[in-house]
Amino acid sequence: MSEPADGSAGLSQLRTIADYQFGAGAGAALFPPDESLTIKRTTSGRPQQVHAESGRIVSFGTDGRFTLGLEGGHRLDAALPHPAYRVVVDDESEPFVRDEKNVFAKFVCEVGDEIRPGDEVLVVHERGELLAVGTAQLDAGAIRDFETGMAVNVREGAPAES
Repeated sequence: MSEPADGSAGLSQLRTIADYQFGAGAGAALFPPDESLTIKRTTSGRPQQVHAESGRIVSFGTDGRFTLGLEGGHRLDAALPHPAYRVVVDDESEPFVRDEKNVFAKFVCEVGDEIRPGDEVLVVHERGELLAVGTAQLDAGAIRDFETGMAVNVREGAPAES
């Protein structure tokens, strides 16, 4: 089931959830009021995915939290102050992350202080380019301190720009 999202109450609620999950302004960044978005719903009417013409922005989990699509990652990357909700890697990790391989703690250069296990995060190159979106497996302190262990379970990698 699909419907255009045109500033309806459903979209307003989704903006509120995004602001709660990612911080003030995230809702407007993910779901701008002036953009025509499509909300795909379950048969019971619960929002399941939000799409723009450029791709999937988010999926809405049964736990009430968003999982980011690459389009949502680009939108948050442009809106959130650095390094909020970001895990920063260097050239060594870039091709693996783009290929949807997970990020390991020892390869992380910088991490947003607010990150907790289970949070949706952006994996970015140290030069600022979005490489992938995924789920943090460790909190920010552990990602900084650990020499082993998975930091981010990568869900969707960004293809290299040519």
